[in-house]
Amino acid sequence: MILFVYGNYCMIKFTTYNIQYGRGMDDRIDLERIADTVRDADVIALQEVERFFPRSEEIDQVAELSKHLSYHHWVYGPGVDINADGEMSDGTVQHRRRQFGNMLLSKSPIITSRNHLLPKYASTGPLSIQRSALEGVISFGKRKIRVFSVHLTHISTVTRMRQLRELLRIDRNAVREGGPIAGDVSVTDFDKEVNLSEMPRESILMGDFNFSPDSDEYTVVAGPVSDYGGRIVNPEGLVDAWTYCGNNEMSGVTAERRGEDVRMDYCFVSYTLSDCIRSCNIDSDAIGSDHKPFSVKIDI
Repeated sequence: MILFVYGNYCMIKFTTYNIQYGRGMDDRIDLERIADTVRDADVIALQEVERFFPRSEEIDQVAELSKHLSYHHWVYGPGVDINADGEMSDGTVQHRRRQFGNMLLSKSPIITSRNHLLPKYASTGPLSIQRSALEGVISFGKRKIRVFSVHLTHISTVTRMRQLRELLRIDRNAVREGGPIAGDVSVTDFDKEVNLSEMPRESILMGDFNFSPDSDEYTVVAGPVSDYGGRIVNPEGLVDAWTYCGNNEMSGVTAERRGEDVRMDYCFVSYTLSDCIRSCNIDSDAIGSDHKPFSVKIDI
Protein backbone atom coordinates (compact mmCIF):
# COMPACT_ATOMS: atom_id res chain seq x y z
CA MET A 1 0.00 0.00 0.00
CA ILE A 2 1.45 3.37 -1.05
CA LEU A 3 -0.17 6.52 0.33
CA PHE A 4 1.05 10.10 -0.01
CA VAL A 5 1.53 11.39 3.56
CA TYR A 6 1.52 15.08 4.45
CA GLY A 7 2.15 15.64 8.16
CA ASN A 8 -0.52 13.64 9.97
CA TYR A 9 -2.71 13.26 6.88
CA CYS A 10 -2.83 10.94 3.88
CA MET A 11 -3.93 12.36 0.53
CA ILE A 12 -6.23 9.74 -1.01
CA LYS A 13 -7.36 9.90 -4.61
CA PHE A 14 -10.86 8.49 -5.25
CA THR A 15 -11.93 7.85 -8.85
CA THR A 16 -15.26 6.71 -10.25
CA TYR A 17 -15.66 5.48 -13.84
CA ASN A 18 -18.55 3.87 -15.70
CA ILE A 19 -16.49 1.83 -18.14
CA GLN A 20 -19.33 0.63 -20.46
CA TYR A 21 -17.73 -2.86 -20.32
CA GLY A 22 -14.56 -1.34 -21.75
CA ARG A 23 -16.09 -0.17 -25.02
CA GLY A 24 -14.62 3.20 -25.91
CA MET A 25 -15.57 6.15 -28.08
CA ASP A 26 -13.72 4.41 -30.90
CA ASP A 27 -16.01 1.36 -30.45
CA ARG A 28 -13.03 -0.73 -29.32
CA ILE A 29 -13.10 -2.84 -26.15
CA ASP A 30 -9.84 -2.27 -24.28
CA LEU A 31 -9.64 -3.03 -20.55
CA GLU A 32 -5.94 -2.24 -20.39
CA ARG A 33 -6.78 1.29 -21.54
CA ILE A 34 -9.35 1.53 -18.75
CA ALA A 35 -6.79 0.37 -16.19
CA ASP A 36 -4.16 2.84 -17.45
CA THR A 37 -6.67 5.67 -17.04
CA VAL A 38 -7.41 4.97 -13.36
CA ARG A 39 -4.36 3.14 -11.99
CA ASP A 40 -2.96 6.17 -10.13
CA ALA A 41 -6.09 6.37 -7.95
CA ASP A 42 -5.96 4.92 -4.45
CA VAL A 43 -9.64 3.92 -4.52
CA ILE A 44 -11.50 3.12 -7.75
CA ALA A 45 -15.25 2.64 -8.22
CA LEU A 46 -16.14 1.03 -11.55
CA GLN A 47 -19.57 0.45 -13.04
CA GLU A 48 -20.72 -1.76 -15.96
CA VAL A 49 -18.09 -4.43 -15.38
CA GLU A 50 -19.22 -7.74 -16.82
CA ARG A 51 -18.32 -11.40 -17.00
CA PHE A 52 -18.76 -13.83 -19.90
CA PHE A 53 -21.05 -11.73 -22.10
CA PRO A 54 -20.85 -12.38 -25.87
CA ARG A 55 -20.65 -8.66 -26.64
CA SER A 56 -17.37 -8.46 -24.67
CA GLU A 57 -15.96 -11.68 -26.12
CA GLU A 58 -16.95 -13.91 -23.17
CA ILE A 59 -14.13 -12.41 -21.08
CA ASP A 60 -14.10 -12.39 -17.28
CA GLN A 61 -13.58 -8.63 -16.99
CA VAL A 62 -13.20 -8.79 -13.22
CA ALA A 63 -10.22 -11.12 -13.59
CA GLU A 64 -8.74 -9.01 -16.40
CA LEU A 65 -9.07 -5.71 -14.54
CA SER A 66 -7.66 -7.17 -11.32
CA LYS A 67 -4.68 -8.43 -13.32
CA HIS A 68 -4.05 -4.99 -14.85
CA LEU A 69 -4.55 -3.30 -11.44
CA SER A 70 -2.51 -5.76 -9.44
CA TYR A 71 -1.53 -3.27 -6.71
CA HIS A 72 -5.19 -2.91 -5.69
CA HIS A 73 -7.38 -5.06 -3.49
CA TRP A 74 -10.80 -5.61 -5.06
CA VAL A 75 -14.40 -6.75 -4.55
CA TYR A 76 -17.14 -7.23 -7.14
CA GLY A 77 -20.92 -7.10 -6.87
CA PRO A 78 -23.20 -8.13 -9.75
CA GLY A 79 -26.67 -6.74 -10.30
CA VAL A 80 -27.39 -9.07 -13.21
CA ASP A 81 -26.52 -12.73 -12.60
CA ILE A 82 -27.45 -15.26 -15.32
CA ASN A 83 -26.57 -18.89 -15.89
CA ALA A 84 -23.86 -19.34 -18.52
CA ASP A 85 -22.81 -22.92 -17.73
CA GLY A 86 -21.43 -25.09 -20.49
CA GLU A 87 -20.97 -28.82 -20.84
CA MET A 88 -17.57 -30.39 -21.38
CA SER A 89 -16.93 -33.32 -23.71
CA ASP A 90 -16.94 -35.71 -20.76
CA GLY A 91 -20.34 -34.47 -19.59
CA THR A 92 -19.08 -32.41 -16.64
CA VAL A 93 -20.35 -28.88 -16.16
CA GLN A 94 -18.24 -25.85 -16.98
CA HIS A 95 -19.55 -23.47 -14.33
CA ARG A 96 -19.89 -19.81 -15.32
CA ARG A 97 -22.18 -16.96 -14.33
CA ARG A 98 -22.89 -14.20 -16.83
CA GLN A 99 -22.74 -11.10 -14.61
CA PHE A 100 -23.00 -7.33 -14.92
CA GLY A 101 -22.31 -4.99 -12.01
CA ASN A 102 -19.92 -2.83 -10.03
CA MET A 103 -16.33 -3.22 -8.89
CA LEU A 104 -14.44 -1.53 -6.07
CA LEU A 105 -10.64 -1.47 -5.96
CA SER A 106 -8.36 -0.03 -3.30
CA LYS A 107 -4.65 0.14 -2.53
CA SER A 108 -5.71 -0.06 1.12
CA PRO A 109 -7.39 -3.25 2.39
CA ILE A 110 -11.14 -3.67 1.87
CA ILE A 111 -12.06 -5.18 5.24
CA THR A 112 -15.62 -6.22 4.40
CA SER A 113 -18.12 -5.65 1.62
CA ARG A 114 -21.86 -5.81 1.00
CA ASN A 115 -23.63 -5.91 -2.37
CA HIS A 116 -26.98 -4.13 -2.24
CA LEU A 117 -29.58 -4.88 -4.93
CA LEU A 118 -31.73 -1.81 -5.52
CA PRO A 119 -35.50 -1.69 -6.23
CA LYS A 120 -36.64 -2.01 -9.83
CA TYR A 121 -39.73 -2.25 -12.01
CA ALA A 122 -40.31 -4.88 -14.68
CA SER A 123 -40.74 -3.44 -18.15
CA THR A 124 -42.36 -4.54 -21.42
CA GLY A 125 -40.79 -1.56 -23.19
CA PRO A 126 -37.56 0.24 -22.24
CA LEU A 127 -34.73 -1.94 -20.98
CA SER A 128 -34.93 -2.40 -17.19
CA ILE A 129 -31.74 -3.76 -15.61
CA GLN A 130 -31.18 -4.83 -12.01
CA ARG A 131 -29.01 -2.10 -10.50
CA SER A 132 -26.87 -2.36 -7.41
CA ALA A 133 -24.57 -0.54 -5.00
CA LEU A 134 -21.37 -2.24 -3.86
CA GLU A 135 -20.19 -1.13 -0.41
CA GLY A 136 -16.72 -1.73 1.00
CA VAL A 137 -15.27 -0.85 4.38
CA ILE A 138 -11.77 0.41 3.59
CA SER A 139 -9.04 0.82 6.17
CA PHE A 140 -6.80 3.87 5.88
CA GLY A 141 -4.45 3.23 8.76
CA LYS A 142 -6.45 3.77 11.95
CA ARG A 143 -9.42 5.29 10.08
CA LYS A 144 -12.10 3.27 8.30
CA ILE A 145 -14.55 4.65 5.75
CA ARG A 146 -17.41 3.00 3.86
CA VAL A 147 -17.03 3.50 0.10
CA PHE A 148 -19.75 2.69 -2.44
CA SER A 149 -19.62 1.97 -6.17
CA VAL A 150 -23.12 2.95 -7.30
CA HIS A 151 -25.10 2.55 -10.50
CA LEU A 152 -28.70 3.79 -10.56
CA THR A 153 -31.19 3.09 -13.32
CA HIS A 154 -31.45 5.08 -16.51
CA ILE A 155 -35.06 4.08 -17.11
CA SER A 156 -37.10 6.69 -15.21
CA THR A 157 -37.12 9.24 -12.41
CA VAL A 158 -39.73 7.25 -10.46
CA THR A 159 -37.60 4.10 -10.37
CA ARG A 160 -34.42 6.06 -9.75
CA MET A 161 -35.99 7.88 -6.80
CA ARG A 162 -36.95 4.56 -5.19
CA GLN A 163 -33.40 3.31 -5.64
CA LEU A 164 -31.90 6.52 -4.29
CA ARG A 165 -34.06 6.53 -1.16
CA GLU A 166 -33.12 2.89 -0.51
CA LEU A 167 -29.44 3.70 -1.00
CA LEU A 168 -29.65 6.58 1.47
CA ARG A 169 -31.49 4.33 3.95
CA ILE A 170 -28.71 1.73 3.65
CA ASP A 171 -26.09 4.41 4.24
CA ARG A 172 -27.96 5.95 7.16
CA ASN A 173 -28.58 2.61 8.92
CA ALA A 174 -25.14 1.08 8.41
CA VAL A 175 -23.91 1.69 11.96
CA ARG A 176 -27.17 0.40 13.46
CA GLU A 177 -27.08 -2.79 11.35
CA GLY A 178 -23.41 -3.39 12.13
CA GLY A 179 -20.82 -5.42 10.27
CA PRO A 180 -21.20 -8.90 8.78
CA ILE A 181 -20.24 -10.53 12.10
CA ALA A 182 -21.28 -8.86 15.35
CA GLY A 183 -21.12 -9.91 18.96
CA ASP A 184 -18.82 -12.24 20.85
CA VAL A 185 -16.68 -14.09 18.28
CA SER A 186 -14.61 -15.82 20.95
CA VAL A 187 -17.01 -18.77 20.95
CA THR A 188 -16.86 -19.25 17.17
CA ASP A 189 -14.35 -20.09 14.48
CA PHE A 190 -14.82 -16.72 12.80
CA ASP A 191 -11.91 -14.34 12.34
CA LYS A 192 -10.76 -13.12 15.77
CA GLU A 193 -7.99 -10.86 14.49
CA VAL A 194 -10.17 -8.17 12.92
CA ASN A 195 -13.19 -6.44 14.46
CA LEU A 196 -15.88 -7.11 11.87
CA SER A 197 -18.78 -5.84 13.97
CA GLU A 198 -18.15 -2.10 13.64
CA MET A 199 -19.38 -0.13 10.64
CA PRO A 200 -17.88 3.36 10.29
CA ARG A 201 -20.33 6.25 10.14
CA GLU A 202 -18.48 8.19 7.45
CA SER A 203 -19.06 7.23 3.82
CA ILE A 204 -18.25 8.15 0.24
CA LEU A 205 -20.80 7.32 -2.47
CA MET A 206 -19.31 7.29 -5.98
CA GLY A 207 -20.70 6.24 -9.30
CA ASP A 208 -23.10 6.76 -12.16
CA PHE A 209 -26.28 8.14 -10.59
CA ASN A 210 -27.99 8.79 -13.95
CA PHE A 211 -29.42 12.15 -12.89
CA SER A 212 -28.37 15.75 -13.50
CA PRO A 213 -27.85 18.44 -10.83
CA ASP A 214 -31.15 20.16 -11.72
CA SER A 215 -33.18 17.03 -10.89
CA ASP A 216 -35.35 16.15 -7.90
CA GLU A 217 -33.02 13.22 -7.21
CA TYR A 218 -30.05 15.54 -6.78
CA THR A 219 -32.04 17.62 -4.28
CA VAL A 220 -32.78 14.49 -2.21
CA VAL A 221 -29.02 13.90 -1.82
CA ALA A 222 -27.53 17.40 -1.77
CA GLY A 223 -30.36 19.19 0.02
CA PRO A 224 -32.96 21.76 -1.08
CA VAL A 225 -32.00 25.16 -2.39
CA SER A 226 -32.26 27.89 0.25
CA ASP A 227 -34.07 31.17 -0.43
CA TYR A 228 -30.85 32.79 0.81
CA GLY A 229 -28.58 30.91 -1.61
CA GLY A 230 -26.83 27.57 -1.64
CA ARG A 231 -28.06 24.17 -0.49
CA ILE A 232 -29.43 23.32 2.94
CA VAL A 233 -27.03 20.55 3.95
CA ASN A 234 -27.95 18.25 6.82
CA PRO A 235 -24.98 17.71 9.19
CA GLU A 236 -25.65 13.97 8.94
CA GLY A 237 -26.05 14.18 5.18
CA LEU A 238 -23.84 14.20 2.10
CA VAL A 239 -21.94 16.86 0.16
CA ASP A 240 -21.35 16.96 -3.60
CA ALA A 241 -17.55 17.09 -3.80
CA TRP A 242 -17.67 18.88 -7.18
CA THR A 243 -19.58 21.88 -5.86
CA TYR A 244 -17.65 21.85 -2.56
CA CYS A 245 -14.52 22.53 -4.63
CA GLY A 246 -16.14 25.73 -5.93
CA ASN A 247 -17.59 24.47 -9.21
CA ASN A 248 -21.05 25.45 -10.39
CA GLU A 249 -23.63 22.67 -10.00
CA MET A 250 -24.48 22.66 -13.70
CA SER A 251 -20.87 22.74 -14.87
CA GLY A 252 -18.81 19.70 -15.72
CA VAL A 253 -19.57 16.96 -18.25
CA THR A 254 -19.20 13.26 -17.47
CA ALA A 255 -21.54 11.73 -20.08
CA GLU A 256 -24.11 12.38 -22.78
CA ARG A 257 -27.82 11.77 -22.26
CA ARG A 258 -30.30 12.03 -25.11
CA GLY A 259 -27.91 14.21 -27.08
CA GLU A 260 -27.06 16.58 -24.21
CA ASP A 261 -23.82 16.83 -22.25
CA VAL A 262 -24.52 16.28 -18.54
CA ARG A 263 -22.86 15.65 -15.20
CA MET A 264 -24.29 12.38 -13.88
CA ASP A 265 -21.22 10.79 -12.26
CA TYR A 266 -20.70 11.99 -8.69
CA CYS A 267 -18.73 11.65 -5.51
CA PHE A 268 -20.98 12.37 -2.53
CA VAL A 269 -19.05 12.66 0.74
CA SER A 270 -20.27 12.61 4.35
CA TYR A 271 -20.58 16.18 5.61
CA THR A 272 -18.20 15.34 8.46
CA LEU A 273 -15.53 14.58 5.83
CA SER A 274 -16.25 17.60 3.64
CA ASP A 275 -13.52 19.80 5.14
CA CYS A 276 -11.04 17.15 3.99
CA ILE A 277 -11.93 17.52 0.28
CA ARG A 278 -9.02 19.15 -1.55
CA SER A 279 -9.66 18.95 -5.30
CA CYS A 280 -11.85 17.47 -8.06
CA ASN A 281 -11.16 16.64 -11.67
CA ILE A 282 -13.06 15.28 -14.67
CA ASP A 283 -10.76 13.58 -17.17
CA SER A 284 -12.28 15.02 -20.35
CA ASP A 285 -9.60 13.44 -22.54
CA ALA A 286 -10.46 9.84 -21.63
CA ILE A 287 -12.00 7.89 -24.53
CA GLY A 288 -12.21 4.41 -23.00
CA SER A 289 -15.99 4.61 -22.38
CA ASP A 290 -19.05 6.74 -23.06
CA HIS A 291 -18.49 8.27 -19.59
CA LYS A 292 -15.57 10.29 -18.22
CA PRO A 293 -13.64 9.38 -15.05
CA PHE A 294 -14.27 11.70 -12.12
CA SER A 295 -11.67 12.01 -9.35
CA VAL A 296 -11.61 13.58 -5.89
CA LYS A 297 -8.62 14.02 -3.59
CA ILE A 298 -9.34 13.86 0.14
CA ASP A 299 -7.06 14.25 3.15
CA ILE A 300 -7.84 11.30 5.42
